[in-house]
Amino acid sequence: MRLLTHNMLASNIKGVTNGFPLRIEAEKVVEKQVDFNPDFLKNMFSKIDWKALSDACKTMGYAELPEETPDHTLLDSDEFLQKLHHALLELHLEEGALVCPETGRKFPVNKGIPNMLLHEDEV
Repeated sequence: MRLLTHNMLASNIKGVTNGFPLRIEAEKVVEKQVDFNPDFLKNMFSKIDWKALSDACKTMGYAELPEETPDHTLLDSDEFLQKLHHALLELHLEEGALVCPETGRKFPVNKGIPNMLLHEDEV
C-alpha cells in the first residue's frame, strides 16, 4: 500500500468521528520504483494531509520530508519533488496494520493490500 493511498483512507466504523489518519504498524516496508511525474505531484500537493504524510513517513523509516506543510514554492524544486515522489509512490507498506485512532481497531495489510472490511457489529 502506498502512502498516497494511506493519506486518503479513514476508519468507517459506526460511531467513529475521528477515523483519520490511520496509524501505521509496519512489519515489512518495501521500495518499488515508479516513473517520476512532477506534474502529478504538483496536482496532488494540495490534496495531501501533510501531517498524516509526515507521520506515516517517519513510521516507515523515511525522514526526508519536512514536518510542517512546505511552502508552494518548493514545488519548483526538483529535489523536493523527488523526495515527495519517493514518499508517496515508492514506499510500500507490504505487511502490517492500519489502526483506527479512535477505537484502536486494527485493519490488517497483507501483500500490500489493506483489508478495511468491517465486522457486522461495526456497520
